[in-house]
Amino acid sequence: MAEAGAGFLEQLKSCVVWSWTYLWTVWFFLVLFLVYILRVPLKLNDNWSSECKVWRNPLNLFRGAEYNRYTWVTGREPLTYYDMNLSAQDHQTFFTCDSDHLRPADAIMQKAWRERNPQARISAAHEALEINEIRSRVEVPLIASSTIWEIKLLPKCATAYILLAEEEATTIAEAEKLFKQALKAGDGCYRRSQQLQHHGSQYEAQHRRDTNVLVYIKRRLAMCARRLGRTREAVKMMRDLMKEFPLLSMFNIHENLLEALLELQAYADVQAVLAKYDDISLPKSATICYTAALLKARAVSDKFSPEAASRRGLSTAEMNAVEAIHRAVEFNPHVPKYLLEMKSLILPPEHILKRGDSEAIAYAFFHLAHWKRVEGALNLLHCTWEGTFRMIPYPLEKGHLFYPYPICTETADRELLPSFHEVSVYPKKELPFFILFTAGLCSFTAMLALLTHQFPELMGVFAKAMIDIFCSAEVRDWNCKSTFMHFEDELDFPPGPQSQHFQN
Repeated sequence: MAEAGAGFLEQLKSCVVWSWTYLWTVWFFLVLFLVYILRVPLKLNDNWSSECKVWRNPLNLFRGAEYNRYTWVTGREPLTYYDMNLSAQDHQTFFTCDSDHLRPADAIMQKAWRERNPQARISAAHEALEINEIRSRVEVPLIASSTIWEIKLLPKCATAYILLAEEEATTIAEAEKLFKQALKAGDGCYRRSQQLQHHGSQYEAQHRRDTNVLVYIKRRLAMCARRLGRTREAVKMMRDLMKEFPLLSMFNIHENLLEALLELQAYADVQAVLAKYDDISLPKSATICYTAALLKARAVSDKFSPEAASRRGLSTAEMNAVEAIHRAVEFNPHVPKYLLEMKSLILPPEHILKRGDSEAIAYAFFHLAHWKRVEGALNLLHCTWEGTFRMIPYPLEKGHLFYPYPICTETADRELLPSFHEVSVYPKKELPFFILFTAGLCSFTAMLALLTHQFPELMGVFAKAMIDIFCSAEVRDWNCKSTFMHFEDELDFPPGPQSQHFQN
């Protein structure tokens, strides 16, 4: 009997060693098959192929007058390298063209926008202005083939003034002064290129560049006026700019206008702007969605009480306000924690990711004061915003009013936001225990199969030792039970609770 048991154990050992030695490929393909089956719940395709588009922050601060001052006070860098690199690409797109090499000042600025060192960029801007001073007077003939000449002043370099206003000026007042000089130079270049834009592709590119420069300068001048407390003047400048260049929507000037109108508490004008831009064909933003929610909350928030609403139910106006809040939260679920001051704010980045944490910071940084000004608005938001998540149990797969929530926001926000900020993540990536257990088991099995294939003798010894330990443990348990039964027979314990207690 003992010999038969030993023979069975030897056969079992040989079978295990043989399976681990020659069938490791089966385990490997089993792991691949499991990964293929779980590709949907694990969202592997989205993790590998998705890409989130970042947008220029329409309310971005001034580097010299605001971002750098924060660094001087705290010693922290509010902007990431990725964010500043995106800004450099924007400047090259908006402020340069292929014919810049024809004008020495523009050629210098073309290199300056690519320069990484801030001091080198500022020095290049000063150099561009000095070259214009040296070459400011040129002789041009009044009439072709004539000997009559006149002295003509070359225009100043508008983009050089832009760079100095953005990065060298340490106050908003200094930045505004430099932007006014840039406006004088940029307006002259725009008028000249406007007359020549139909003379060829080169002149058309110059006109497009000069248009971008002029719009940027006027927009920043309006933002300077808003910062310095001249809000009505800023509103007028923004309205005139949108009327003069209605097709240039890439700067999102309407979001600057909405913020300024909220500061004036001109809620009727805010509603008129929303009626024009809160359209299904336009890209939504947190500013549009949450401003619409604020206006509807303003109509009911001063008298809203959660206890009274639970007793009598929500009125039509209250239901509209709650639905507007749910709509805004579905678009960007990170904003409420900043508005309710459950998370601390930081300076907004120069670029934002729509529906991401970066957009939430940029919105709350400028609009928190507007929500506080409306009595009861934050209380209504606090009581209702979490109900959005019950309407969308699987936000990565299906949305309610918008597209499913993009899974790539966390990665992009970590590149846009500084390292000292704790990035808000939605939704939390929690995998079921079964998936984690199965993945761990298959990984462990594949590792054993690979080790057995590479080191068959060593793994055979290991398997034999494990089986011996297991068998010896079984034998010990059987011997203990046999000894106890023999001892019980000798003492002649009657069957009952005492005997059971002794066995335990």
